Amino acid sequence: MKQSKIFIPTLREVPSEAEIKSHQYLVRAGFIRQVASGIYTFLPLGKRVLQKIENIIREEMDAIDAVEMFMPALQPAELWKETGRWYSYGAELMRMEDRHERPFVLGPTHEEVITSHIRDEIKSYKRLPLTVYQIQTKFRDEKRPRFGLLRGREFIMKDAYSFHTNKESLDETYDLMFQAYSNILKRLSLNYRAVIADSGAIGGKDTHEFMVLSDTGEDTIAYSDESDYAANIEMAEVITKYDKKQENEKPLEKVDTKDHKTIQDVAQFLHVSPSDCIKSILFVVDDEFVLALVRGDHEVNDVKLKNILDASVVEMATPEQTEEIIGCPIGFVGPIGTKNVKIIADHAIKYVVNGVCGANEVGKHFINVNPDRDFHIDQYADLRFIQEGDPSPDGKGTIKFAKGIEVGHVFKLGTRYSEAMNATFLDEKGKSQPMIMGCYGIGVSRLLAAVSEQLADEKGLVWPKSIAPYMVHLIIVNTKDQTQMDLATEIYKQLKERRIEVLFDDRHERAGVKFADADLIGIPYRIIVGKNASQGIVELKERSTGESKDIKKENLILEIDRIVQA
Repeated sequence: MKQSKIFIPTLREVPSEAEIKSHQYLVRAGFIRQVASGIYTFLPLGKRVLQKIENIIREEMDAIDAVEMFMPALQPAELWKETGRWYSYGAELMRMEDRHERPFVLGPTHEEVITSHIRDEIKSYKRLPLTVYQIQTKFRDEKRPRFGLLRGREFIMKDAYSFHTNKESLDETYDLMFQAYSNILKRLSLNYRAVIADSGAIGGKDTHEFMVLSDTGEDTIAYSDESDYAANIEMAEVITKYDKKQENEKPLEKVDTKDHKTIQDVAQFLHVSPSDCIKSILFVVDDEFVLALVRGDHEVNDVKLKNILDASVVEMATPEQTEEIIGCPIGFVGPIGTKNVKIIADHAIKYVVNGVCGANEVGKHFINVNPDRDFHIDQYADLRFIQEGDPSPDGKGTIKFAKGIEVGHVFKLGTRYSEAMNATFLDEKGKSQPMIMGCYGIGVSRLLAAVSEQLADEKGLVWPKSIAPYMVHLIIVNTKDQTQMDLATEIYKQLKERRIEVLFDDRHERAGVKFADADLIGIPYRIIVGKNASQGIVELKERSTGESKDIKKENLILEIDRIVQA
């Protein structure tokens, strides 16, 4: 393709709205353009990369006998009401009505739609297991779209769904899909980790996220420094053993702490350690109020709270709700004297001796607080976020943190959707059974951004050969030099005959502009036809390493063939 004939609007300046490297370079290199907040057009180069990512995904899906289909983005609300997600999914669900005031959603995922199809068409165990997938646009009403393609309101995803007669069959497909996702990420040259994860609004148990390691990632990975253990920080189990202070319990006492509200301020005012304080946070859990307690130097993990209570929705109580239920502002809340509220405490709380907590009164705290003596706890549980330096949950080494970009997620749904939607089959004995399901998503547009984020350098994008928009960038330094033009045209023709994808920069631009654009665009190999054209010599340069060498035209095509096949 001649560059003069393709739409590649490159930019010299960094767009003001672009916060991270991938967003900056994808815009500057002319791969994407924003239409509205969180909504992007893929320009020709971006579309070519997307197609190549999709082809890799299709190859890996075909290898495990997953069958492609295509479902509508617009879904009737009735299906979502069957599973209850119409009510529980949250504000990110794009809802709308047609002219007849019938409610619909723009699908962020397709569990309901595919389950409705399978329940209507498959009735016998003889037609299971079955795995289907699609590559399609999804929608999510993000409160604050950011980071370009990494957190948008419209995005492209591959979602797959499997249906089984037993858990062993589900486990087998789950393992196949897990390996397929690993293969995809390796083929994209990505440094990633598969981590234990929470299922979120999708539901189900036994789930893993695939995280591309990046300092700009929004997710925190907790991993062991001595083993393969890795988990999303939300799911990392705390196995820390605590020591109890060897001192006598003192009488409970209410003290004036003035306007000090935060743990740090209260601890400093009372000359105690934050670990001696009890942090009390009120949550709304499926319309029930729950007071969560952790030590002052720890943080409440709301995902663990959700899983402990097997809840659908967990939200921190608003200041107004806290005033109404507890009778005081946030900052003075405590468990002593609290009524009609379930109290769940982290395991570390039972080891607090003569601690500090809010007194449910403005400007007041209790000192010499001893759990179980001074207040009732309904349940102890692992309720806090793991911290760096904590023991690894597998008993090997200690925990360290890394940042990651979630690009894929695999779930064992079980019968969560099949039971809700009456998707059943007749087993060998003619008895009706709910189908057992799995769900597997990988972000296509997010993968494009993740590769950009992880592999780009200070000059621009650096594409791996597997998904580069073109394999070779052919640059003529001076289009007015007929010798250069003739040689470049000859090379262009030879590359096309060999079916090697080539972008020919035939523009009447200065050499500096062409080289800067080439660095931005990031095509793996660059052929520069310049001052040595009269001798039949060109420069061959590799984008990722910057290494270059002069090569005679008669050896060039064989060399390109070699490196393309490598």
